[in-house]
Amino acid sequence: MITLNVNGRSRDIADDPNTPLLYVLRDTLELNGAKFGCGLGQCGACTVVVDGKPIFACITPISILRGRKITTLEGLGTEDAPSPLQRAFIEEQAAQCGYCIPGMIMRAHALLAANQSPSDAQIRAHMSPNLCRCGTHMRILAAITGAAAGMRAAGAAAPAKEEEEKE
Repeated sequence: MITLNVNGRSRDIADDPNTPLLYVLRDTLELNGAKFGCGLGQCGACTVVVDGKPIFACITPISILRGRKITTLEGLGTEDAPSPLQRAFIEEQAAQCGYCIPGMIMRAHALLAANQSPSDAQIRAHMSPNLCRCGTHMRILAAITGAAAGMRAAGAAAPAKEEEEKE
């Protein structure tokens, strides 16, 4: 049994310790934000944030995540109350097919948590591991830039963070 902290909640996982986090999120915990893209850590569709850093969930075994804080798209906001970053992606219409967007948002979340005023070059460099086959990169860049500006204007210390839940 491995206990994972997912979106501020401790979850006991009975899956094999070598199981990739993506399968645990989607199949065991029914958190379907992270997507299966390539299964090789090359596209970013499965990106989640672990201890403030973006990781590829498709190649990360759960055995190394014990005691670490995992944040998924579901931990940022809801359909009725999206985080500022999620709202910016919606406003910029950054999604075409939408498959890459959860991973893009999670990678951007990690960036904005560390740097509230990233330059275009910093955003491009940070986002480069995540691919968008539809070519909405310019809208994604605009969404991240807009979210950063909005969060600075609102005085937010960082992107919306989930509250710790106690069992």
